[in-house]
This record gives sequence, C-alpha cells and structure tokens, in this order.
Amino acid sequence: MLRTALFIALLSVPGAFVIAQSTAVPAGSGSPPQQNSGRQPAQPNTPAQGQRPIPIRTNLVIVPVTVKDSHGQLVGDLTKDEFRVFEDNQERPIVQFNSEAVPLSAVVAIDNDLAQKQADQVQKSLTAIAAGFGPDDEVALVMYDQYPNTISDFSKDNDKLFAQLKNVEIGSHSTFVYPDPTTQGPIKPGSPPSPPNISDEVHGPPKYNKTTDLDDAVFAAGQMLQGRGQDRRKIIFLITDGSNSRTNKHPFAETERSLLEANVSVYAILVNRTVPVGKSLVQRGASEIDRYANQTGGDTFYGSKQDDLSRLYSDVTEEARNQYTLAFQPNPPDPSRDYHSIEVRVMRPGLNVRTRDGYYMSSLMGGR
Repeated sequence: MLRTALFIALLSVPGAFVIAQSTAVPAGSGSPPQQNSGRQPAQPNTPAQGQRPIPIRTNLVIVPVTVKDSHGQLVGDLTKDEFRVFEDNQERPIVQFNSEAVPLSAVVAIDNDLAQKQADQVQKSLTAIAAGFGPDDEVALVMYDQYPNTISDFSKDNDKLFAQLKNVEIGSHSTFVYPDPTTQGPIKPGSPPSPPNISDEVHGPPKYNKTTDLDDAVFAAGQMLQGRGQDRRKIIFLITDGSNSRTNKHPFAETERSLLEANVSVYAILVNRTVPVGKSLVQRGASEIDRYANQTGGDTFYGSKQDDLSRLYSDVTEEARNQYTLAFQPNPPDPSRDYHSIEVRVMRPGLNVRTRDGYYMSSLMGGR
C-alpha cells in the first residue's frame, strides 16, 4: 500500500516532468494511460480485491516546446489539438499537455574571458539577470574560462543572487593578438610577450589565442542540473562570445548527449554582435552555440550593449518558463536503436516551433 500511495503521489504533480512513471495496475492489464488535459495526470487503475498490484513502468517522453509568431513573439494560446508530435517520422498521440508556466532550475554560466569592450558591457548589465527569475526559480552561478568555477550552488534567494552578480568581476583580454612569428618585427617595450611556442606559426587573420573550454563548461552545467526536480524546467543560461578552444575534455557530441539525457535546454546570449550577421534559415545551426540551442530545444539571442543585454536576460527566462509541455508514449525499445528523433508541428500557419531534436531510449529507461 505504501508503494502504491507513493506512485499515486508522484503522478499527482501538475505538469510534472516525469520521464519514467510507475503505476500499479491489475495483473494482465495492458491499458495505456488515458489521455487528459495534462493539468492533472490520470490516476492509476485500482487493483481488484484479492489481487496483488504489479508495478508496470510506463515511460513517457517529455517534450518542451516553444512557439513564436513571425515577429518573434511568444504564442501562448495554442491548445492540445493544435499540436502533432512525431517520433522517427511516425505520429504519436499526445498523452499529456500543459501550457502553464513552469518554475526554472537554471545554471547561469558566464564566459570569463571576453574582449575588453564586451566584458565592460556585460559587467554593467549583470545584476539585471536576477530580475528575470521568480521566487519559485532556483539558480546556480558559474564562471568559466579554461575550467568552470562554481560561484554559488542552487538557491531561490533572489537577493543573494543579485548580490553575487554585483560582486562578480568578469575577466577580459585586451585587443592585442599573437602575430605570425614569421612576419613579426621587433617587439616594442611594453608590448605583450610572444606566445610560449614561438615555433607554432599562426596563419590567417590575427586572432586572440583563446583558452576558453566552452564544451566543458556546458557539460559541467548540465551535470549540475541532472539531479534537479523533474517538475522543473532545466536550462543553461549561457553568456558568451561563442569562443571555444580545442582542449576540451568533453567533446560536443558527448556534451550534447548528456544534455538530452538530462532534459536540459541551452539558452545562449552571444555578446560579440548585436544582430545575427548572415544568419539565414539555411545557415541556422551552423555555429556550435546554435547547435547546442537548436538540438536541446533552447534558443540563441544576440546583444552587445548594456541595455540590449539587460532586456535579453528577461527574454531568456520568460521564453524558457512559458514553453508548452507535451508527452507521448514511445515505441517499445529497439535494442538496435538508442537515439530517436522528435518533431513537433502546429496546425496554425505562420508559426515557428522549437523543441529538442530527439531523445535516448537508454536514458528514458533509466528514469532520469
């Protein structure tokens, strides 16, 4: 009876991000969960008298979805009947639907090696991040360069977050570059030193030698979010210029998989330009930041001035909190296939739909 009560309690959470639900049903019952509005999941069947309930694991794939109009504004009045969900190009019935705002679990990850001009603008705007979070949200703060450094663990104390952001000092580099050693002339007094390995020639346009390990920072943030409550939306709130070194311990593919397994979405603010220069629909997803955002169901924003950044911080949290939440029953596990694609369509024309590209069955069966 205690186990049955626990299962019922878990299923009674409105809009819960339940990846693996367990229900007690009579032996021999193969009835799937009944469709409902998503605000109150269906109660498990009651065992017949004299029969011992057998726990049956029902795995649901949870799909957060963002919908915007042609002007980039959030669309919040869609109904369940206007959505269609496809797994591996096969349509699946939507068994849970929720359009209510969901509390956030967020890791704010800040690039600690920006160009001086960018660092100054971000520094002035940082405290505005706190204004985007509400009393039910929990936030952790991380700075990263070569290694991620946790400034504070998850907390719902918004005043504490504000104070921490106010005290953060963002590291920066000047605009000097390491010149091509084959062409550099005499070094003037006070000039920056030559790179350690002078024999390694630098070809092409001059660039600052970045050591920022972006993939490792995203991986670490995802690991922090992995164990947060399933009734929350888990996001990485990334502030970066998009630079990434070649020294990451966790490559893109590994990091991306870890995010999909933990149901984490990446929302990135790129601070190196105001508008997505040359970013057409055909080019979308070309950069690594875009790939993280697109494949996890997040988004990418662009801003370089203090006022723009302050506004974008609230845009990120508003969009993440107000996603639709859909759930479907996947096909029975296929040992030969672990990854399965997801596509969401809406019946109303002219809308832009964003969701994660897929899921891994192994993580679903693990109950993450």
